[in-house]
Amino acid sequence: MLPFAVPWGVTARVAGRPDGTVRVSSAQRPGREVTVPLEELRPGTPDGWASYAAGVLWALRRAGHPVGGVSIRLDSDLPEGAGLSSSAALECAVAAALDDLWALGLTRVELARVAQRAENDFAGAPTGILDQSAAMLARAGHAVLIDTRDLASTLVPFDLAAAGLRLLIADTGVAHEHRTGGYRARREECERAARALGVPVLGDAPPGARTGDPVLDRRIRHVRTENARVRETVDLLAGGRVRAIGPLLTASHASLRDDYEVSWPEADLAVERALAAGALGARMVGGGFGGSVIALVEEAASTTVRTSVEAAFKAEGHGAPRFLSATPAPGAHRLNEGR
Repeated sequence: MLPFAVPWGVTARVAGRPDGTVRVSSAQRPGREVTVPLEELRPGTPDGWASYAAGVLWALRRAGHPVGGVSIRLDSDLPEGAGLSSSAALECAVAAALDDLWALGLTRVELARVAQRAENDFAGAPTGILDQSAAMLARAGHAVLIDTRDLASTLVPFDLAAAGLRLLIADTGVAHEHRTGGYRARREECERAARALGVPVLGDAPPGARTGDPVLDRRIRHVRTENARVRETVDLLAGGRVRAIGPLLTASHASLRDDYEVSWPEADLAVERALAAGALGARMVGGGFGGSVIALVEEAASTTVRTSVEAAFKAEGHGAPRFLSATPAPGAHRLNEGR
């Protein structure tokens, strides 16, 4: 996979507590502070938004790390439910802060695994480890090539400004939910397909492998072709050919729509209109069934693309999309740490 971090995120400020309790508060949820005795932390306690932060502490304890009571204060400028990995950003901010607070000395990969366990086993969302790995391993001005089997990573230059380009993000306004529904079903389908083929993960399936089940075979085809697109994108970026990745983004969206079947009407509309208005490429991002679309555009075409998508949404009776402009940013870091 080839993610990058965006220039918005979650801030976690932590302080140890002598009373053995966990207190989680958020600037976005005034008056909704959650307090739980450390010994009572378990999946479902607490639930809701605070579970992602408390789950990190639970995961550290389950792994045998010496942790104690703590106050966690969260702040965020990252849209929730927009397919921009807000839950992983929260978990990784908390994990990095707690690692620093208690001098645990964990590696970035170990912290990503702690964050994933918090999301999977405590918050109950069956996500992979891509988002947490990206949040921990990303660097400014780069995408990061991640092998999710062992989390080996390679930084790949991704200099949009030098190429006169911009990544436009359109939040379609359709929220997504990883804990239920289609996202969970897709993960289960991929696991079934891997078992049927006798491989640990679909990325290990031999070329042309099929199960005979048309649904599972579409999932296999998506994984195979997406891996090929990632490899080609890495080669193009390494050669400084940023513009040339546009068609690969668009092909990825078509595969996500037709073979993986996780797109949604507003995303398809945004991609279609962005391309018609001159975008070099566009695709949905995130786990699907809601969230955002990214479009690779010339700096000079940014306003035209945005106006085209806005007009299409209005004509179809959808709410106005929210637009952001992204550059590859650092992953988790101390507030006073420039990277």
